[in-house]
Amino acid sequence: MSPAGYGGEVAGRVARQPRIPLPRGSVEDGELPSPDLAPPPTPGLDHQVLRSLLGAWALAACSPEEAGAVEEHLGSCAGCADEALRLRAAVGLLHPPETLDLDPALRTRVLEHCLGRRPPRIPVPVWARSYDAETARLDALLQDFGDAEWDAPVRLRWFDGAAATSRPTTVGGVIGHLLAVDGLIALALGLADPLGEPPPDGTGPAGRTETYWRTGHGPPAHAVRGPWRDQVHDIVRTASFTGSGAGKLPVSYGEFTLPLHDALTDRAFECWVHAEDIADAVDYPYDPPSPRHLHHMIDLAARTLPTALAARRQAGLARPAETRHLVTAGGPGRSVRLEIEGSGGGEWLIPLDSPAAVGSADHEVAHVALDGIEFCHLAAGRVPPEEAVAGQLGDRTAIREILLATATLSRL
Repeated sequence: MSPAGYGGEVAGRVARQPRIPLPRGSVEDGELPSPDLAPPPTPGLDHQVLRSLLGAWALAACSPEEAGAVEEHLGSCAGCADEALRLRAAVGLLHPPETLDLDPALRTRVLEHCLGRRPPRIPVPVWARSYDAETARLDALLQDFGDAEWDAPVRLRWFDGAAATSRPTTVGGVIGHLLAVDGLIALALGLADPLGEPPPDGTGPAGRTETYWRTGHGPPAHAVRGPWRDQVHDIVRTASFTGSGAGKLPVSYGEFTLPLHDALTDRAFECWVHAEDIADAVDYPYDPPSPRHLHHMIDLAARTLPTALAARRQAGLARPAETRHLVTAGGPGRSVRLEIEGSGGGEWLIPLDSPAAVGSADHEVAHVALDGIEFCHLAAGRVPPEEAVAGQLGDRTAIREILLATATLSRL
């Protein structure tokens, strides 16, 4: 085919060319045009002008008219099409590298957008949302783990009332621990017990965990993820269908009982703390919960402190309450002001002499301030009480008792 025929064929096919087409030859004989062959002129702009626009076109800096003329020209000029491909590839190298990790807040934003457009028929109760969010974040962390990550060593830590203690396990063992203890929530909601039979070592978190580790944790370690995730979904779904009144349903932890709304907050807190343990074991960053969910966790710990302090006294680990300050149930008593700084924080008045007393600003004997994340790590047994960085004012003994009581909230 003659040069004129080649040019006519291309011109007739411009409307069907891709955005950056490869140079085309003759349809009949497969011959490519000679590199020295001059392309047919584009109306309004000649070859040299269009070639000079290739750099701006690759950077998307051309006007719409110029971009259209350049793209039309690329369909008929092999030399300019090759140059355009090279320039486009070079522009791609100018962009800074972006992490492949998803934004931790992406799931929340997507769900809020979707639910804002079409609210769910049966929404997740407010008191179950922190558990839903923290389990989803942990599941996302586990998603791409291989055998090496599942078998990575993890040391679980807690404060047993007198001293810090720990227990070695693996990433798979941590998820098994969560599965076993979350089973307490499942039982309260009428769901199946993941352990099958009542554990002989006791009905509390420690006994259930020991039973699972002894009888249910074997290779492959990653096999625990499916049952744990299914149980989480069943718990959230059942709590949602049961209705708002389900939040008062009692959940037995063996030695104590929590209403369901507090129990799910407790499980959300432990899920976050153990997710941090897992992330540390595989050297991966992990962010704290959202401020709203973090506040619920801190509030639960603060409300539990009077009972924890009374338990320490009964065990002989704390100074006895001052009898001259004892008050009737519901009356104001000596108090420590607990100030939690940072996102999710606030202030709580903790009664000192009786869990039945009410915190009172008029009876405040001390003021202690901690960062919110450090307070949570103290409550999780990750920070020794004597190492907690706290602003202190007033009765130092009362402040020390509050810090020790916070540490004893931790458990296996």
